[in-house]
Amino acid sequence: MNFHLARFNRTALLVTVAALTLVLGLPVLAQSAATAPAAAAATVASSAGKVGIVNIQQAIVTSNEGQRDFAELQKKFDPKRQELEVLNKEIEELQKKFNTQAEKLNDEARADLLKQIDSKKKQMQRNYEDANADVQAQQNEIANRIGQKLIQVLDTYAKEHEFSVVLDVSGQASPVLWAAASVDITKPVIDAYNAHSGVPAPAKSASAAPSGAAPAASAAPAKPAAAAPAAPGKPAVSKK
Repeated sequence: MNFHLARFNRTALLVTVAALTLVLGLPVLAQSAATAPAAAAATVASSAGKVGIVNIQQAIVTSNEGQRDFAELQKKFDPKRQELEVLNKEIEELQKKFNTQAEKLNDEARADLLKQIDSKKKQMQRNYEDANADVQAQQNEIANRIGQKLIQVLDTYAKEHEFSVVLDVSGQASPVLWAAASVDITKPVIDAYNAHSGVPAPAKSASAAPSGAAPAASAAPAKPAAAAPAAPGKPAVSKK
């Protein structure tokens, strides 16, 4: 299983995030598949003036502050991830032992081994759920904090550049179907936010994701299979 960031949900403020989840057992950052307005934008543009689109989710996670804070959160949960990896490996070893030696064990030893497997699986599930809930809560806090400040920067940018309407294309429910790349203001809004926040760009490593891509998440332990051991003898925003 992998750590990953899941999709933002829009609200009236555009940034009340319901699930930017860096969950144990998930984990690439989900990029919005939304593109931009065609007929909708054309209709709005004809009556309201200059129209732009912005991917709020992408702006939050790829801003310098977002990259820094989400990377720090990942690092914070690395010990928990490693703990779950160890526990998961213990479960796999016990299951392997049961599948290969069950026929040679007496009833008492076989029952004891099954009890150990069941106990560790329950412990793994509890630890996984606790860590997942904690990670999600802290991710949402980061996303909301950055998002509220980002909206203020977006407001200033839109007024300075005389936009009448700016549509958020982060969510799956976005009415936007298509739009020319020229109306996408996500990158300039990110640049404006970076200048406003004063947070420097993170150092780029040789394996760093290309500019504009969502930051990759570190690997996390696979969630243990729910199945019982075998019985003896059986086995986007439009691109410019």
